[in-house]
Amino acid sequence: MSEYTLPEPEQLFNALRPRLFSIAYRMLGIRADAEDVVQDAWLRWHASPKDGIASLEAWLVTVTTRLAIDRLRTTKIDREAYVGWWLPEPIVELDENTPERILELANDVSVAFMWVLERLSTQERAAFLMRQVFDSDYAEIADVVKKSEPACRQLVHRALARVQQERPRFNVPKDQHRDLLAKFMQAANQGKLADMRALMSDDVQLVADGGGKVSSFMRILTGAGRVAGVFWSLEHKHPAQVVYKAATVNGEPGLLRYVNGALESVQSFIVDDGRIVAVFIMRNPEKLASIPQTLPA
Repeated sequence: MSEYTLPEPEQLFNALRPRLFSIAYRMLGIRADAEDVVQDAWLRWHASPKDGIASLEAWLVTVTTRLAIDRLRTTKIDREAYVGWWLPEPIVELDENTPERILELANDVSVAFMWVLERLSTQERAAFLMRQVFDSDYAEIADVVKKSEPACRQLVHRALARVQQERPRFNVPKDQHRDLLAKFMQAANQGKLADMRALMSDDVQLVADGGGKVSSFMRILTGAGRVAGVFWSLEHKHPAQVVYKAATVNGEPGLLRYVNGALESVQSFIVDDGRIVAVFIMRNPEKLASIPQTLPA
């Protein structure tokens, strides 16, 4: 019996799906929303006349970006009423040797990068991603965001300045990032406040997202003493019941934290010049549903 082969358009779409997903996820920050946008793009392709479409890839990228922009405009309204700070739904991998890693096909989907993107307007975000990440020309950008090419250049310029201002100065190799987090994880597990402080910059910041579903900080905490104290106080409150597990969070080394055997948060860290300079803690249960909820053996 011969093996069934997908029709060519479906083969092409499956090959393009990781790229389309990365576009939609960077725009929206929520896995289900990104997957919905990709599926909508596919349905539109099926329903559209095929004459005149020179490139399936270009057509799908354009439609996916437009759909993501439309959805982001809607979700921006919802996020204005969001309780506390909004962080993206983390995409977590426990096995670093997973053969198919969607996020590695994109240059940067780190939580830190997504945090900066969230500060941009919808059109700035779309123009910046299309130009700086997906190398679109300004004619393509203008067609998608419905602005002139000079206006799109200004959008990209403003967005790039904001991103460069808030990004770390150095690109830290992942092995160094991972080693630093291993030291921090050991110090946190042992409740060693001084050791945790020593691994942080003096002006380290902590951003937490509880979404109003669980308790969380409503403002950004600053300072090594205060941030290290947050980790120490949880260990002090639940002695020997706080467990950290290393994971890949949005393509970078991160941590999962379990309290009394249940998933409490996903954590991402910006590392710069040998110190932790920012901590992002995602606690909103709705954003953690796809992650193992109990401590793996």
